[in-house]
Amino acid sequence: MADQSSDKKLRVLEASERSGEASKIGIATRGPRPDSPPDPEVPARATRRRFSAPYKLKILEQTDRCQPGELGAVLRREGLYWSNLQTWRRQRQEGTLRGLTPRKRGRKGKPSNPLTPEVKRLERENRRLKRKLEQAEIMLDIQKKASEMMGISLRTSRQEDES
Repeated sequence: MADQSSDKKLRVLEASERSGEASKIGIATRGPRPDSPPDPEVPARATRRRFSAPYKLKILEQTDRCQPGELGAVLRREGLYWSNLQTWRRQRQEGTLRGLTPRKRGRKGKPSNPLTPEVKRLERENRRLKRKLEQAEIMLDIQKKASEMMGISLRTSRQEDES
């Protein structure tokens, strides 16, 4: 019997939500109210922490001096993980102090080819010589047409050798 009355109340509430009557009589409905202002809080954007080389060395020195049981307190205080210490210790053993500084993330730039300036110079020279050749061919065509119009025969060195 109690189930039937609660089902009836639920159906009435759902119907009143659809018609908008629930908000008129003050019954809370699901979802944001249409007359409520938007949430002004901007969610914080997570940023990757970057540690400087001096900071890493300072923390490594502190953790090296720790007695048993104190290491966890240092890590909690600094907000670090055990993996940070492992990485920094390995870098210190390799002697890569440069490796202790944060690296730039993302794609690496293309390595420059030492022949690139020479190739560009040669390409420019090639274009210049092609233009000069085109002009010379045009001048030769004009000379041939002019000689044909005047009736002058132009003999090439090959034609002279054949005769």
